[in-house]
Amino acid sequence: MDFEERIERGVDAEKWKGAKEKDELPLWVADMDFACSDAITAALHARADERIYGYTSGMDDAYKTIVRAYYERHFGWHFPLEDLFFSQGIVQAISILVQLLSRPGEGIVIQTPVYHPFRRQIEANHRTCVTNPLVRHADGSYTMDLDDLRKKLSDPSVAGMILCSPHNPVGRVWTQEELKQVSAIAQEQHKWIISDEIHCDIVKAGHTHHMLESMAEEAARDRIITCVAPTKTFNIAGLECSHIIIHDATIRQRWKEFVIDQLCISAPNCFAISAARAAYADSDEWRAAMNRKIDENEALARAFLAEELPQAVLSPREGTYLLWLDLSAYESDPKRLEQRMRQNARVHFNEGVMFGAEGACFERINIACPSSILMEALRRMAAELRKQA
Repeated sequence: MDFEERIERGVDAEKWKGAKEKDELPLWVADMDFACSDAITAALHARADERIYGYTSGMDDAYKTIVRAYYERHFGWHFPLEDLFFSQGIVQAISILVQLLSRPGEGIVIQTPVYHPFRRQIEANHRTCVTNPLVRHADGSYTMDLDDLRKKLSDPSVAGMILCSPHNPVGRVWTQEELKQVSAIAQEQHKWIISDEIHCDIVKAGHTHHMLESMAEEAARDRIITCVAPTKTFNIAGLECSHIIIHDATIRQRWKEFVIDQLCISAPNCFAISAARAAYADSDEWRAAMNRKIDENEALARAFLAEELPQAVLSPREGTYLLWLDLSAYESDPKRLEQRMRQNARVHFNEGVMFGAEGACFERINIACPSSILMEALRRMAAELRKQA
């Protein structure tokens, strides 16, 4: 497991496309510049060596059992196999669930600043985004405004909420108490929660991710739809394989009728099945090493920023491989900040404003890369920001 190896990405890699021609370092798209585990690579080679890539048994009980065993092993989370469904991606699943769980015009709560496709898919389905902004503290940390959440969910025109856990981009790993309160509020207001937990495996040492459903009262669990995937953790997003856990019988039936029967979306492709099996069953050691590497990269970045850009505010990272960095002390115009980063410093981050107005003059920085790339990008950024305006 050499996480310092600099790997040449494919010509159609979204993250790196055009970067070399611009001499630009891309730390934006949320995939890793790390090689997958040996188990995944071997599984894909074995599948390729079959030389026939026909129909597979897909989401059979044997496959589902491997998926469930993984979440039992790491999170103590058990669910019936019949409650596990396939989606190519979690954003796709959220879009579908928004259609199944709400009517056009109804509101859906999101906790900004938050992963921007939440808003995009809500609005694309002709629903209304209702914001429950996170509370930012002086040290850059964030907490939920639970009183405001209760107020928003009490509105009869609001159908439910989307929870990001761990939170992208602010890096919070919600505590047991926070999750219990969120589920209790939704239950008392008779609202559902779509819980996006794709980053659940990527957690800093000393922190523990808790599945929302596991923290909820038994009566509340039918209103929680959990979205997980091997893609973010094991760097196989291009294979498109996510899993949706639905307990409520009515919602399960709607999913079957719409997604499986009408849209004919029911199982991963043969390569995704091979990779997911190897990820869930044989890649725990790689997962642990990856988390250690992310923690090391964060420590390097934090030390560098404290020395070179002392007025920047780096939010405490508890989970994900993303840093949330406030650069407003060095540049107060978000459009100019983007221009300075892309054109002058030749680094490509995600501009914070895309996650909500609260993210203006922030950068979301993907640190899942060799430290040599990360540090060069940070040096370029610092050199540009230290210039006089």
